[in-house]
Amino acid sequence: MSLTVQFYTMLSMIGMGAWVGVALDTYQRFLKRSTRKKWIVFIHDILFWIVQALIVFYTLLLMNEAELRFYVFIALACGFAAYQSLLKAWYIRILERIIYICIQTYLFLAKLVKVLIIRPILFLVQVIVAILLFLIKFIQKICFFIFKILKKISFILFKIVAIPLQFIGHLLWKILPVNVKIFIRKYAGILQKTAKLKETAQKWWQKIKKLGGPRK
Repeated sequence: MSLTVQFYTMLSMIGMGAWVGVALDTYQRFLKRSTRKKWIVFIHDILFWIVQALIVFYTLLLMNEAELRFYVFIALACGFAAYQSLLKAWYIRILERIIYICIQTYLFLAKLVKVLIIRPILFLVQVIVAILLFLIKFIQKICFFIFKILKKISFILFKIVAIPLQFIGHLLWKILPVNVKIFIRKYAGILQKTAKLKETAQKWWQKIKKLGGPRK
C-alpha cells in the first residue's frame, strides 16, 4: 500500500471519527433515554453501532480495500477527539437551530393547511348539512300541509258519498218487509248481547288470573 493511499486512509478515518461523534450526538438528541424503556434503548444502541461500523468499514473498503492497520484506529480516535473538543458545541447549536426551524416550519404548514383546507371543508360540510336539514323540515311541512288538505277533502268526500248512501239505506229500510226488519233487529240484538257476554267473560277471566297469581 503506497504512502498516498495510507495518507488518504488516515484522512478518511479522521473524518469518520468526527462523523461518529456527530452521529452519536444526533442519536443522543433524538433518542431521549430518560423517557424510553431500557430494552428499547438497548436495541437502538446495538443498531446504531452496527450501522456506524458498517459505514466505517465501507469507507475503509473504498480507500484501501478494507485493510486494517493500527493507525486506522488511531485516526478514528483522533477524529472523534477533535470533534469533541473543537466542533461539538458548534454542531449542537446548529443541530438545535435546525430542529427548531423544522418544528416551526411544520407548525406553520400544519396551521396553513388547517386554515386553507380543513376549515373551509368543515364550513362547507356544515353548510351542506344545514341546507339538507332545512330541506327535510321544509318537505316535512309540505307533506303535513298536503296531508291536512287530503284529510279535509276525504272528509268532505265521505260526507258527500255518505249522505246519498244514508238516504238510500233509509229508503231501503222502509221498503223492506216487516218480517225482515224484525229478523235484522233480533240478529243485531243477539250480536250486541254476544259482544257484552264476551266483554264480561274477559273481565271475569282477568279477575281469576289476579286471584290465582303468586302471593308474596
